[in-house]
Amino acid sequence: MAQATLNFPRGFLWGTATASHQVEGNNTNNNWYAWEQEPGRIRHGQKAGLACDWWGGRWREDFDRAAETHQNAHRLSVEWSRIQPAPDRWDEHALDRYREMLRGMLDRGITPMVTLHHFSDPIWLMEQGGWENPAVVTHFDRYVRKTVEALREYVTLWCTINEPNVYATSGYTSGDFPPGKHDINSTFRVLANMARGHAAAYHAIHEIQPQARAGTAIHYRSMKAAKSWFPLDGMVARQLSRLFNDAFMRPLMNGVMPTLLGRVRIPEAKGTQDYLGVNYYTRDLVSFNLLYANQLFGHRYYRPDAELSGTGFLAHEPEGMFEALKWALQFNVPIIITENGVEDAEDHLRPKSLVENLHQVWRAINFNWPIKGYFHWSLVDNFEWERGWTQRFGLWELDEATQARKKRPSVDLYAEICRNNAITSEAVAKYAPTVFGKMFPN
Repeated sequence: MAQATLNFPRGFLWGTATASHQVEGNNTNNNWYAWEQEPGRIRHGQKAGLACDWWGGRWREDFDRAAETHQNAHRLSVEWSRIQPAPDRWDEHALDRYREMLRGMLDRGITPMVTLHHFSDPIWLMEQGGWENPAVVTHFDRYVRKTVEALREYVTLWCTINEPNVYATSGYTSGDFPPGKHDINSTFRVLANMARGHAAAYHAIHEIQPQARAGTAIHYRSMKAAKSWFPLDGMVARQLSRLFNDAFMRPLMNGVMPTLLGRVRIPEAKGTQDYLGVNYYTRDLVSFNLLYANQLFGHRYYRPDAELSGTGFLAHEPEGMFEALKWALQFNVPIIITENGVEDAEDHLRPKSLVENLHQVWRAINFNWPIKGYFHWSLVDNFEWERGWTQRFGLWELDEATQARKKRPSVDLYAEICRNNAITSEAVAKYAPTVFGKMFPN
């Protein structure tokens, strides 16, 4: 049997990622809580409820689990609606709670990465038009300044906005997220305001904390022409990729956002990233289809022979990770994989997914690409937005009714990788033997 060790750079960040509404519980003042009360919005009518009860203090045991399994970093988000429950009011007790969480991470040897906006907005903000209203930029700037000033003692690594492309398309094109609109013009209006909000946040962070590193986390989805020889497949694949993957990122590079019918100038966004966070899960084939007018005539689907996750939500496509990192190079900043994982209640696919995706990361590092860390989604099963509790992304299983945690086998695999700062052939043979020959050929 071949023996080898795939080493990662010294100082590499190994962690997991979470988001406030998905883990804290009893977030009752944001748009997702309101969305959950509307019939038909969440699968099976499920609600976040206690979530993982982090607001009740169970973050302590989950951070213990992370530290005991050799994770040296964790990405979490703070909840705008807790910190600013009304336009004219700040909640210092909420900020104290976040300070306590961050101190707890540092006490355990875990480096915090804090996301300032992860899908959820205060109800009062949505009542004013949310991210469609240009005034949101001023509101977001005030919130960021208050939060960074309060937490600066514990954090130097900030993520301004998580997956603005998903927030905009899911909330304003497909209607799966609040506010449930189907309006492409609103989608680009929101995306442009998010780019302006990110720029304001970036400048605010560096005014308050010059040594900080600030960036965003973009959801990258590779889109390949289903038939390489058919020009229309290639055309719609390129168009969808340009609008989904590139539209938010372009102004951060050159100050100009591409839209369906032209460009929007956002000069204040140019140069506002110290790193790029890449969230990668899967990739699509795209074919031209007149029946998909609401998707710019692009029918997206998985390879017919692809291995699918537990509910069929994701296709196992590790080569897409390499494509995502190659795409990220164009922005000429360090890269952090801020999310990657698979929903898999039985933990059958996760070990293979973990090592094969990390193998692609290792390949990229060996081209001297500036990749600085990897955050697995997620530490523990959590409330997966419009899909509720039907998907299980956690290394630890959660019984949301009892709050009991149960370790999945992938915990020990990831712990070995984190401890060794490497993928070893022994670990792959033990936890993911079906891909051993592919990763370590004789």
